[in-house]
Amino acid sequence: MDYVIRPLAAKDEPILWEMLYQGLSSLGKKERPSRDIVHRPEFSRYVEGWGRTGDTGFVAHDKKDGSLLGAVWLRRPIDKTHSAPELAFAVKPEHRRHGIGTAMLTQLVRANPEQSTISLSFVAGKPVLRLYERFGFKVTEEKPHAVVMHREA
Repeated sequence: MDYVIRPLAAKDEPILWEMLYQGLSSLGKKERPSRDIVHRPEFSRYVEGWGRTGDTGFVAHDKKDGSLLGAVWLRRPIDKTHSAPELAFAVKPEHRRHGIGTAMLTQLVRANPEQSTISLSFVAGKPVLRLYERFGFKVTEEKPHAVVMHREA
């Protein structure tokens, strides 16, 4: 599949809402959650008001028809200015295991080499952790529904 990866812009907030839903829908539950789940405070903070200082990421589109394939983004928690930025990452289920996620994460790491510490929420125990490990991130802290990973810059 041919695809293009481009930087996220402030106007891409609707794309991030969709990708947040895609990510939450793949947390291992048999039934997909209601789309309203993205508006719960613990999830909406990843997207709401996208485009503030420090927000960065990439989106992948199908080159042929422009359809959305996935997105990866970093965002520092607004109430924790000294915390590590949180990584959000999703590829639509039908496009997984084709290298799109790896390509987007490569773009993000190359574009933000100074980001050596990131926080990943709701991925503890998921196979995607191996992808982050391939990029040099190591688990430094484990929480009930999150892990913090660090990569030397």
